[in-house]
Amino acid sequence: MVCPPQSLYHEEKMLTIAAYPVFQDKKAPRPCVRRRVGKHRKHPGGRGMAGGQHHHRTNLDKYHPGYFGKVGMRHFHLLRNHEWAPTINIEKLWSLVPLETRDKYVSGAKTDSAPVIDLLANGYAKLLGKGRLPEIPVVVRARYVSAEAERKIVEAGGVIELVA
Repeated sequence: MVCPPQSLYHEEKMLTIAAYPVFQDKKAPRPCVRRRVGKHRKHPGGRGMAGGQHHHRTNLDKYHPGYFGKVGMRHFHLLRNHEWAPTINIEKLWSLVPLETRDKYVSGAKTDSAPVIDLLANGYAKLLGKGRLPEIPVVVRARYVSAEAERKIVEAGGVIELVA
């Protein structure tokens, strides 16, 4: 790797010497400079996070406290999909019914049947009881239902179907 010349004198001298293959070994040795002293070595402190507990300890202690060590208990073969249960509140329940269907039930034009709201098909597993529900019967299919949500749906004349 050819390094930049240090002065015009050196540049002229290198051009003349480089023209003759006999003088190739007489070229001025010059490190590829990164600092004022020393050569540009490849990985002087080690690669990546090397030395985190040794020669880079002060940096890690100061700027990354708690990087080393363990926290909590181990859970072997953790399957997160067993905990999957997205929730929805009663106040948002009617937003899952299509707009034109909702308008028919709210206006009272359709009273012979109740809308069926399948929470699993809409990406929810659990129904919670926050909010108010209109006094329109509704059939709700869900995997989990809180006691408060069940009470409010039954008071409105609706039914809950638990599905697996």
